[in-house]
This record gives sequence, C-alpha cells and structure tokens, in this order.
Amino acid sequence: MIDTKLLRDDFPAIKEQLRTRNLPANFDSFPELDKSRRQLQLELEGLRGNKNKLGPEIARAKKDGSDVSALLEELKRSSEREGQLAEEISRIDAELDHLLLVIPNIPHSTVPVGANEEANRLEKEWGTKPSFSFAPKPHWDVAEQLGIVDFETAGQLSGARFAIYRGDGARLERALINFMLEHHHTRGYEEIIPPLLVRPETMVGSGQLPKFEDQLFKTADPERTLYLIPTSEVALCNLYVDKILDNSQLPLYFTSYTPCFRAEAGSHGRDVRGLIRLHQFNKVELVKLTSPETSFDELEKLTRDAESILEALGLAYRRMTLSSGDMGLAAAKTYDLEVWLPGLNAYREISSCSNTTDYQSRRTKTRFRRTPTDKPEFVHMLNGSGLAVGRTFLAILENYQQPDGSVVVPEVLRPYLNGQSIIGG
Repeated sequence: MIDTKLLRDDFPAIKEQLRTRNLPANFDSFPELDKSRRQLQLELEGLRGNKNKLGPEIARAKKDGSDVSALLEELKRSSEREGQLAEEISRIDAELDHLLLVIPNIPHSTVPVGANEEANRLEKEWGTKPSFSFAPKPHWDVAEQLGIVDFETAGQLSGARFAIYRGDGARLERALINFMLEHHHTRGYEEIIPPLLVRPETMVGSGQLPKFEDQLFKTADPERTLYLIPTSEVALCNLYVDKILDNSQLPLYFTSYTPCFRAEAGSHGRDVRGLIRLHQFNKVELVKLTSPETSFDELEKLTRDAESILEALGLAYRRMTLSSGDMGLAAAKTYDLEVWLPGLNAYREISSCSNTTDYQSRRTKTRFRRTPTDKPEFVHMLNGSGLAVGRTFLAILENYQQPDGSVVVPEVLRPYLNGQSIIGG
C-alpha cells in the first residue's frame, strides 16, 4: 500500500499521478473518511481524558459527602459516547483499510503515461529472429507431433487449460528449471523452496488480495482457508514479515522454482490453445529486498538476469517499459520481456520485472535500520520471472523446430539432458 501521509498531505497531486492506474471506484472518498476518522479520534481522546479526571473527582466528592449524581451522569454519558465513537472509528477503519489495499502504487517518473498496453515503450530488441525454409508451426502442433505434451488427456483429468508433459517434454521442462536455478545461483540468488499453500494474510502482504480474489484457487475449508500461490513471489516477499533487518543484510536476492496456479478469470478466448495461458504452470521467480536508494539500479540488474537466460538460450526478445495503466497493482515500474514466437508470428510476454518500492513492505511491515540508533525504514521489494518455464519451453519448440518435425536442444541445456541435442527426428 502507498503511504497514507502522501494521500493526506496532497491528495489532488497523488490523484493526478494515479489517474491512469485503474483507481477503485471509491478512491475519492479517502480525504473525507480520513478527516472524519481523525476528528472522531480527537473527540475520543478528549472523552477519555475527561473520564480520567472524573474518576478522582467522584472519589473526592464521595469522601467529602457531596452529591455525585451529576458527575456520575456525566461519566455515564461519556462512556456511552465513547462506545459510539469506538464503533464509528472501527467502521471507518474497515473502509479505509480496504481502500488502501486496492489503491495502486505511484508510478515512477520514467514510466510512460497511458491507459493500456498501447502506451508501452519499446526499450530494446535482442537477437535475430530465425528464418525457416518451411512454414513454422505453432508449438502445440510441434509438441503433439513429437508426443511430448498431451493436452487431450490433461483435459480428461482436469479440464481445459492443463497440460501433461511426457518423455522428452518432461525432461526438457526439468532441464530448463535446473538451468535457470543454477544460472541464478551463480549471480548471487539464494534458492528457496516455499509452501504452495499460504494463508490469506500472506496473499494480502504480496498484493494479491483483496483485488485479485477471482484469479486465485483456494481450499474449501472455512475454518482454515489457504490459497494456492499464483507465483512464488507471494511467499518470497513475505519471508521477513514484521521484521527489522540490519542495513548490512541488504540487498537480499532470492530465487525459487514452484508450480503456479491461476484461475485465469476474464481471459476467455485469449491464448486458448497451447501452453501460454494455463491454470497450472512452472515458473522460476526472482525477488530482491533492497534499500530505497538502490532499488531502481537493482531493477536494471534483475531485468538483465532474466534477459541473460533468453540470451543463453539464443531466443530473440524485446524489452518493453509498461505504461502506467498497464502495470500491476503493486508496481512502480515494470519491464516486460517478450520472446519472439515464429509459429505464432508474434511476441509474447515471458517475464515481468517490477520494482514495487515500499508498496509490499508496508503491507508485510518489512523494515531495516541504517544504523542501530536510526529509525526503521521500509525496504524496497522487486520481483521478476526468471523465467516462466512453460513459455520458455514453447519458445524453444517454435524457434528450434526443424523441417522433419524434430527440435534442436539449445547447447546450454544439453548438460541437463545427458548431452541430448535433438528431440525427435
């Protein structure tokens, strides 16, 4: 969540900065709610102060034999009003808390202003798109002809938007996971294996709840609701909930491979075939905790770490800076990496790398001290896919397909496949 002091001090300026960020319908209610809450709190504190004085006064009056009925009546009225104020403050707090959890982060000054992806800015292109002596096939045709992905049986087992990897398909997926994790290990990331089920509070801390409730899978037990993670970022940015780190511990780098689960609500009709948009998919995630002054430099490094995977695999890609209206809720700045898919004749997102500044750390209360005597400050949190494994898998199928239907294995992956250089053929 963003700093309430910013909203309180200059609401019109913050509203203008957030103008293209899909604001909640009740955003304009913040100033009045905040003002009412502070006025009620002042009245409550005044009442409590007066009650503290009435107690000794009543005691002295009783000791002197004086009539205390008026004082007792005043105490009764104060107690009744105190209860009313506490109830009203509680109601406003609930409204404010919900509102603050769905207000998006303030975009960085370098983010292009725009309502949607049309305003995204191309930053760079890398690599050479492959040329073919034949019409390249989409990855689902390549995979099915090789027998390495089974969509039909997956549909029988689980329904639409699921896939079964078989034989060399399963081995290639595992090789990609191992390659990515080892690559990021050499760049200083600590590997984490987190739980796949987390509590609602953990989802709130990462920014998934309450806004993205319809995108999540959760358990049916009302006594103990747990959510399947849509990304390991959820767990990684909650590793230091309510902790104060020492400045010498920063920056912290984490990487994690997990299956990820997304309901894909509202995505009907988009990428319905193949591996691009599944309910369950594998992803290697990158998360950083940094000091505020280094976080945007660390975003550049994190994005380069994700890009280096694509470059090692020889996959052409481009980097886009997302516009203010196209970024996720928590992001202050996001780079999307889009890989070239010749079978689809299009670029598709394969990684989003974001600096969420102090948006997530305010939710998780993750702070640091510059010196032992300094006041704690909120860390900055960053995240990025390093990479989406299934999308990397399909990019290899489309970019390395051969006329006979086989697929060449990129050289960097061969050690993870016992030297195998061809799938099929």
